[in-house]
Amino acid sequence: MFREAPSRERGFWSRIGGAAIGLAVILATALGILWFQARPAEPDAFYSRAIPDGAPPGDLIASQPFTQGVPAGARAWRILYATTRASGAPATASAVVMIGGRRDGPRDIIAWAHGTSGIARGCAPSVLDPFANMPALAELLAEGWAYVGTDYAGLGTTGPHAYLVGEEAARGVLDSVRAARRLPELQLSGRTVVWGHSQGGNAALWTGQRAPSLAPDAGVLGVAALAPASDLPRLLQAVQGTVIGRVMSSYALNAYAAVYPDVRPDELLRPGIGWLVRDVASRCLGDWRALVSVAQAVALPSDGILAGDLASSPFGRRMAQNTPQGPFAMPLLIAQGLADDLVTPAIQRDYASALCGRGETIAYRTYAGRDHVSLVAPASALTADLVAWTKERFAGRPVEPDCPKP
Repeated sequence: MFREAPSRERGFWSRIGGAAIGLAVILATALGILWFQARPAEPDAFYSRAIPDGAPPGDLIASQPFTQGVPAGARAWRILYATTRASGAPATASAVVMIGGRRDGPRDIIAWAHGTSGIARGCAPSVLDPFANMPALAELLAEGWAYVGTDYAGLGTTGPHAYLVGEEAARGVLDSVRAARRLPELQLSGRTVVWGHSQGGNAALWTGQRAPSLAPDAGVLGVAALAPASDLPRLLQAVQGTVIGRVMSSYALNAYAAVYPDVRPDELLRPGIGWLVRDVASRCLGDWRALVSVAQAVALPSDGILAGDLASSPFGRRMAQNTPQGPFAMPLLIAQGLADDLVTPAIQRDYASALCGRGETIAYRTYAGRDHVSLVAPASALTADLVAWTKERFAGRPVEPDCPKP
């Protein structure tokens, strides 16, 4: 027969069990608070203003001085402007416009297309960190150029945000330039060079592709795409095994489902993870809140979130449609870090080579030891190359193609 434990021993294990339960409750409560606090911040009322009746794309709806992250000696404004969705439906978008120092005469424009910051409404750079991963910012201001950095539609303004949907991004970039020219405090020229990184590299390429027919008045003279998300199906497939790749895949899948009726996440995802993929996509990238999404992405399948063949799925076909193929009426600079494990060098080289094969005017530059983010860091050799290439575009100098070497 089993001997009954002494009452003192039973009391000890009872206290241990009670402490463990209490600790679990405290831990669960703390995690719940962390999860709740990691939601994106709600943009203020500036971003919620309605489009005036009859406002054309590029119309300036509102503006106000802006100081967040603005370098000493520079002046900036945040603006709200009219644009259109890929479908043609009217929408609003926000942007930051900035100038540095004094300059006589109209200022040439650098239209900046930012990289991935999330797909939720509070993920606009002007809400979070306006100039995150912006290359050559000091040099841009020193040259006397005007900075126009769109948030795209659906980040600060009412969503959804059409992440990696090129047509909508192009409209947002081009309309930000039109709106900036309406600021009464500034005198801007009719000449623009577009810079974009990562997601914004895709947006920049689409901007160059669509500018001649959509907004010839924007005066786009060149496009610099820095580690651009170019061949979307190949890039997405290549990063399925990485944590950040699973975060990006969650953004892309949820955004495409909001834009394209034939993209249905539950038909594409591995069983049982739909709720987690949606939650990963509900937060921003770039501040501490992203740590919650990263932790969740670690719990997702290590070889990716998608079931079946991406290329043959509606999602894959839509991504192929959003791979910018040209033609381009202006020169391109495509810059790639050779240590980039998100936008991989081999895929980028193949993409640039294909454009060269179709007769596009491309300067293809690679940077040893630079990964996806350090490519656009201030100390990167890209900084000097980007400024020099941009000065040549504004000067109207002829371009010698420099395609990838076989």
